[in-house]
Amino acid sequence: MNKRVAILISGGGSNMVSLVQSMTGDHPARPCVVVSNVPGAGGLAKAEGLGVPTACVDHKPFGKDRERFEKALNDVLHAHAPDIICLAGFMRILTPDFVAGWEGQMLNIHPSLLPLYKGLNTHARAIEAGDAQAGCTVHEVTAALDDGPILGQARVDIAPGDTPDTLAARILPFEHQLYPAALRRFANGERTPIYLG
Repeated sequence: MNKRVAILISGGGSNMVSLVQSMTGDHPARPCVVVSNVPGAGGLAKAEGLGVPTACVDHKPFGKDRERFEKALNDVLHAHAPDIICLAGFMRILTPDFVAGWEGQMLNIHPSLLPLYKGLNTHARAIEAGDAQAGCTVHEVTAALDDGPILGQARVDIAPGDTPDTLAARILPFEHQLYPAALRRFANGERTPIYLG
């Protein structure tokens, strides 16, 4: 029985596309829904083009009431009964209560070599620190921001003259390799981290 995967996005959904395209053949999972918190997010049209059901739970009408937003999001998710949730550029910080409800079932990809540079502006921070390498990390989601067991990392050398944009552009193809590989292993019950680059 294939695991059902819900993917949460806020933007163009490039990681979502790589995840959906990987879930074919002998893959142990299949996409069941793509959900965005941004109406008209580019990733929604891409998901529809790939034949995946979509939904939108716009966070703006809820204002600062994160619990009501998350209840609406949970209602959509439970209607599709996912076994796994993949955050793929979902730009909302989730409350501990929401995370607890999906404990052990939710993955995220973060654009740094965790535990370095949790939060935003990760590539700029790596360059400013004079790091030799940057990269991305797939991890299980816990109540702490960008924390939780690491499931995989990909490393990229930081070149002289790199800007946050040029570094991000070099890391993105590794994100598109790493996230599907980590998801496949996670859906098979494997938790040993994988490393690329």
